Amino acid sequence: MSTETGAPAKEPRTSAEASKVGPVGADRGAFGPAVAIRDLSHSFDELRVLDRVELSVAAGEVLGIVGPSGCGKSTLLEIVAGLRAESEGTVAIGVPRSPADRLPACALMPQGDLLLPWLSAIDNAALALTVAGARRGEARGRVAPLFERLGLAGFERSRPRELSGGMRQRVAFLRTLMAGKPVLLLDEPFAALDAITRAEMQSWLAGVLAEDAHTVLLVTHDVEEALYLSDRVAVMSRRPGRIATKLEVESPRQPDRAGAVTSAGFAELKQAALRALAGGSP
Repeated sequence: MSTETGAPAKEPRTSAEASKVGPVGADRGAFGPAVAIRDLSHSFDELRVLDRVELSVAAGEVLGIVGPSGCGKSTLLEIVAGLRAESEGTVAIGVPRSPADRLPACALMPQGDLLLPWLSAIDNAALALTVAGARRGEARGRVAPLFERLGLAGFERSRPRELSGGMRQRVAFLRTLMAGKPVLLLDEPFAALDAITRAEMQSWLAGVLAEDAHTVLLVTHDVEEALYLSDRVAVMSRRPGRIATKLEVESPRQPDRAGAVTSAGFAELKQAALRALAGGSP
């Protein structure tokens, strides 16, 4: 467990295959940085929302991003995804790319599940495949094996209104995975859920990320969620958003969530994050 105030993330050892997602158990950074954000600033007219943000995310790493409301967290994800052009600085996914070039490399899961109410759960999950030209039967065949693995077996034909909030979020996450992009951008994925369901979904996502390595940027207001799910957590300041500190998590995504979040080391990290959010020294 460590904190880094204003320090850049560890540079990876190589730059080969930078956008490749490493296999389970692979040393993070072995394929180079999946995402590199350098001196990034952004403004909406006269309103500066991001100021000189510096972040690196290794292939296969989960980076949590927490910060006050309005500090530019969602804007940062939109810029990484290529949905918005940065005002200043660079964003590289493997190599420096324009927003239009970044778009095919990222899959963004927004705050709401945005499931289409007229489609079944399996057709919602397979949406990226059908949009890409796959026949419905083929798309369903590729998605179906994952329903049992993600705890959705038996609900393939259910409409979104027939699913619980947690199940809807699992379908939305599966839809994000099926896009097949090397970088996953999760924007408050569990914000709409009650506390009990949210804790259950955190445990579920921890299991998914432990089983298969994915490069993830996770934006959340929940410090505990970020620390539990992430390898590192970047704490942002109030607007204009800057990186106030970075926290290294020694043992992320432990199977026993309750034990993990009540441990002395976790409590120490949480206090460091809260102090940084309040504008003090971590």
